[in-house]
Amino acid sequence: MKVIPISASAGITGFESPAADYKQLPLSLDELLVEHPSATFIGQASGNSMQNIGIFDGDILIVDRHVSVKNQDVIVANYNGCFVCKIIDTYRRLLLSASDEHLPVTIHEYDQFSVEGVVVRSIRCHRPSPLLTKGAGRSES
Repeated sequence: MKVIPISASAGITGFESPAADYKQLPLSLDELLVEHPSATFIGQASGNSMQNIGIFDGDILIVDRHVSVKNQDVIVANYNGCFVCKIIDTYRRLLLSASDEHLPVTIHEYDQFSVEGVVVRSIRCHRPSPLLTKGAGRSES
């Protein structure tokens, strides 16, 4: 996963409706996607390990540090120095992929492990964004 060094701010208002009966309401992507702005960061998925739950290589992940981690949440974690996006099994201390190609990973006592946040949203860009081609390197998702 690659952390994206941009702030999550994009306000959009609706286009004029061709039908006079419809009222356009403003839509703020900030309000729609980010519940806890001061505790939220954005990352970019890398790899195919989460594709069976709809997170694909290059998708944008909105990660909330304020949300409490629950069993089977999709999380971003620092696992032995690498950022990973996985499903957490809190009962068995496992990191699970959403792909049959990847085996579960046991979190041992000697591992360096910290949950960085819960993935609360994912976004797929259908055209490349110049904002996403800049920035830090990528890690496995």
